[in-house]
Amino acid sequence: MPKISKQTASTTETAPGYEGSFEDLGGYTVGFETYTEDADMAPLFVGLPDDRCQCPHWGFVMKGKLTYHYGDRAETIEAGEAYFAPPGHTPELHAGTEVVEFSPTAELERT
Repeated sequence: MPKISKQTASTTETAPGYEGSFEDLGGYTVGFETYTEDADMAPLFVGLPDDRCQCPHWGFVMKGKLTYHYGDRAETIEAGEAYFAPPGHTPELHAGTEVVEFSPTAELERT
């Protein structure tokens, strides 16, 4: 059975206010993400259909909160809550947040 931790993930991405560690676990990518600054990620998705992320995500907020914006609503998920974010969203990151998120690898790579 494959398993992974933040420390053993093979890929790490960093940007101001963001750190993510990722690993493909047989068709699904697990991401361990930490947000140290507030950020609206909508500009990163410009050019995709409806200018929104087209990949679904399942996750758990370990600490802090995360907001997903959809065309007709916004949903905020807080520490201790699990979530499903269907395609058609843009994320808003909040400083002090840590999440573990699972995404289908093929859709994530296309996005």
